[in-house]
Amino acid sequence: MESENKQSILIIEDEEAIAELERDYLEQSGYRVELAGDGSLGLARALEEDFDLVILDIMLPGLDGFSVCKRIRESKNIPILLVSAKKDEADKVSGLGLGADDYITKPFSPSELTARVRAHLSRYARLTGSGSRSVSDVIEIRSLHIDKSARRVLVNGEERLFTNKEFDLLVFLAEHPNQVFSKDELFRAIWEMEVVGEIATVTVHIKKIREKIEPVPGSPQFIETIWGVGYRFKA
Repeated sequence: MESENKQSILIIEDEEAIAELERDYLEQSGYRVELAGDGSLGLARALEEDFDLVILDIMLPGLDGFSVCKRIRESKNIPILLVSAKKDEADKVSGLGLGADDYITKPFSPSELTARVRAHLSRYARLTGSGSRSVSDVIEIRSLHIDKSARRVLVNGEERLFTNKEFDLLVFLAEHPNQVFSKDELFRAIWEMEVVGEIATVTVHIKKIREKIEPVPGSPQFIETIWGVGYRFKA
């Protein structure tokens, strides 16, 4: 009965030693962990079963991690943590652009992985909780309508789909209009962890939000770039 109440994590990783090390540390932290050794198998498991979080390596036999991430995100909103030995910024941007919630570069410490998993699961649990919310949890600014309770965004009456982190970041900025926030401040507020070279994470999410809410993303009316400082939501 106790194991049924544990949060479940799927690790999609073809390097057996790494996968088993990750599993051991996460199990010691109280999670139920399952392993998949290639992209195709991992995708099938992720879609068929109700995992709370997926740890996904990019370089996989079968389907690569980017393809798996895209397919999972099309049907599920659970946190996805991408893992890669490559430090190429383009890979990070691509992964986050496909809907991943985080990107971890190998080698990393087991404690860092566990901390990130815990932060994402905690935030996801709060977002999907059944606590009562006020009907006034609606933000309306010009053509933009944000329903925080239903987690819906409408632009000129048309609904736009957002990942969890995109929605959280948009709400945070909209709830603090005309205030300037640095990328570091936004990362700490939304990802709830200290910044360790995570500038691209915020940049990619801002870009994706603009594509969904701005009439002309290159000339934003809502989220302004304050060069050398950060971003400001213009009310």
